[in-house]
Amino acid sequence: MYSVDSVKELQDLNPYIVVGCGGGGEKFSNLEGIETVGFIDDDPRKQGTLFCGLKVSSSLEECLDEVSAKSIVIMLPIGAEGAALKYAVKAIDSGLNVVCSFRSLPVSENPSLSKFASAKNVQIKEISPRLDVVEKIAGIAPERSCEVLPKISYTPKAPVIFVGGTSQECGKRTTTKALGIESAKRGLTPAIISTDEMGLEEPTDFNFRAGSLSAMDVPAAVLSAIKYVEEVKNPDIIFIEGQSSLTEKGNPHPRGLSAAILIGAAPDAVIIGHRPNHPYREPRGIVEEIRAIEAVEPTKVVGISINLKNAGLDMDECYFEHTYGLPVQDVYNNGASKLLDAIFDFLEEKE
Repeated sequence: MYSVDSVKELQDLNPYIVVGCGGGGEKFSNLEGIETVGFIDDDPRKQGTLFCGLKVSSSLEECLDEVSAKSIVIMLPIGAEGAALKYAVKAIDSGLNVVCSFRSLPVSENPSLSKFASAKNVQIKEISPRLDVVEKIAGIAPERSCEVLPKISYTPKAPVIFVGGTSQECGKRTTTKALGIESAKRGLTPAIISTDEMGLEEPTDFNFRAGSLSAMDVPAAVLSAIKYVEEVKNPDIIFIEGQSSLTEKGNPHPRGLSAAILIGAAPDAVIIGHRPNHPYREPRGIVEEIRAIEAVEPTKVVGISINLKNAGLDMDECYFEHTYGLPVQDVYNNGASKLLDAIFDFLEEKE
């Protein structure tokens, strides 16, 4: 009833005041045939500056004193629902039509808002996530947008180490645990964050299934986990278990999850796991995974954790070190001391 199905519906409500001077506000203003006459943002650093060629106002009242508009569009992120509701009520009360983004203000969850708009004889429309289209093409869809976590910015105090791999089930969880155990042996306070529901074993500090979240929420969850563990534990080093792989063949679906965890971790250094002759996965290989990781994030792969469960008789740590020119360790049988040395050697070089 309220969902916008075409840009023509939006054009009919011209001209607009846009709330939110970010990517969403700019994207809306660039839609074909849209006439924007003003911008509003709550960030004092943006107020009074130019955005898309127009001055940014601090409030709806200030903007309406300077321009004449027929409608307001609210393009605010997850976490700004209160501000979105405030602007919607003020706009309706001022006789403006309201267009809102699904990320900030689902109309279906605010029936009183639609009744208020009807009483004021204005329209309220929603740029929805178009889950109806997803259901049409895939046969099923969630009832509402899965993106729910607020986006945060945080700079860790401790170095962050990401444990990735060339495939699923190659030893990432075992490697993360082993690095934590070795760190504790050296008198350090490690923090171990697992991104899988199976990460239940000590010394893991806590675990959550990153795959249960939307791709947009995974980096926020990882960054929130880093912030949380620093507040409660004040660790010397943080290890984050990755999932799947950026390059694994045959099963592309978790690859985006792997990238999202890596991006959220923004690691200082990376250890990757590899299982040669994997019986039921199709890794492209160590070189391909290193290249992909270092392309996605400005980090460095400093060591390889090798899972020799299915390796040939001619394969051992020395074989892989000679082949790839990096420290290699069979952490299941030999611990992670060599890999931890490689991490600290690299961190010292960076300083």
